[in-house]
Amino acid sequence: MSIKLAGGSDAELVTLAVGGRQDAYRELLARHREPIYRLVRASTGDQHEAVDLTQETFVAAFSAIGRFDTTRSFPVWLRQIALNKCRDWARRRRLRAMLWRTAPVDAAHDIPDASVPADIQAADRAELARVNAAIARLPSRLRETLILRTIEGLGQAETAEVLRITEKAVETRLYRARSKLSALLEADRRAK
Repeated sequence: MSIKLAGGSDAELVTLAVGGRQDAYRELLARHREPIYRLVRASTGDQHEAVDLTQETFVAAFSAIGRFDTTRSFPVWLRQIALNKCRDWARRRRLRAMLWRTAPVDAAHDIPDASVPADIQAADRAELARVNAAIARLPSRLRETLILRTIEGLGQAETAEVLRITEKAVETRLYRARSKLSALLEADRRAK
């Protein structure tokens, strides 16, 4: 007996995928691609990187799907993988920036131009881009909590599970993230 994939639970789809059903993988991807992309895009602030990191998230998840505990929440597990991919990306980005700053002057012609193009600068003037930029400047712990609770709309318990912290820590981080975000946006307004 086969279940209708679109109506199956995530646990049933995972079981089918482990059994080799490619259509179960496709259904899991279709079901969770958009929320993971939104999470990654909000975490990185870069839509192009978000596409790549979303793909990396699903590649990692599907290659480890045999180890997934079907008693757990599949979306929580995916979000944990996605956040780890975002953290890895941020570390690589910081390392690259440090290496570029320490590159010899004669190698400067090999370093790509890091200036922001005019069309991006114009988009940054829009309110949404200004808020996204401020969110990106938040420390990762605050940013991740804010994104999961406010943008992704997860509950406090689910956010705590994704981040592997207590619900009280979620509450505290969310308060600090909102306060810091307000301060950043106010500082931006005064600077103009």
